[in-house]
Amino acid sequence: MRYDLVIFDNDGVLVDSEPISNRHLAAYLTELGHPTSYEDSIRDYMGSAMHRIHELVLERTGRPLPEDFDDVFHARVFAAFERELQPVAGVAGVLEKLAADGVPYCVASSGSHERIRVGHRATGLDRWFADERIFSSQDVGRGKPAPDLFLYAAERMGVEPGRCVVVEDSPLGVQAAVAAGMDVYGFTAMTPAARLAGATQLFSDMGELADLLV
Repeated sequence: MRYDLVIFDNDGVLVDSEPISNRHLAAYLTELGHPTSYEDSIRDYMGSAMHRIHELVLERTGRPLPEDFDDVFHARVFAAFERELQPVAGVAGVLEKLAADGVPYCVASSGSHERIRVGHRATGLDRWFADERIFSSQDVGRGKPAPDLFLYAAERMGVEPGRCVVVEDSPLGVQAAVAAGMDVYGFTAMTPAARLAGATQLFSDMGELADLLV
């Protein structure tokens, strides 16, 4: 293994949550008077921490989102996770190989700790991620595209940034990894390759990742 730490994004990389969450985000924003299509949501908000959604809506419309926006949105999404969420195809095999080979790994997500854990419990991925392997934008001052979250995860895991590789599927995540001085493998299953152009390498099948990392 050429890296000392593999840092996974969560949504769209470990759990196949982006279609679910962006469908509900688009519907809720539209319901609140901010017409948003599913495609708009993917383009503008995929990979974002919640504060960025608030900031973009306020910047574009001059109107803040309701104070309970996060709570209502998460309640809807978490209920949908319990019904529908699946792990990304092939990711369990990747985690199994990393664990068998003794390669350190963790997750660093724009989502909240609660969102990460709900998704992992619903998909059975919680067996691979003890608390000390889970990092959220809640842990740092700035979310992606700032490098803070990835740098924090590396520090907590005891690995120099230059010895880390990030697995990401969003432009914001790729920007954050590059800014952190880390290699980044861009997962193109949902995101056009051109939007992840800053990645060290691109791949479209999660089952290929373990072999790509060696």
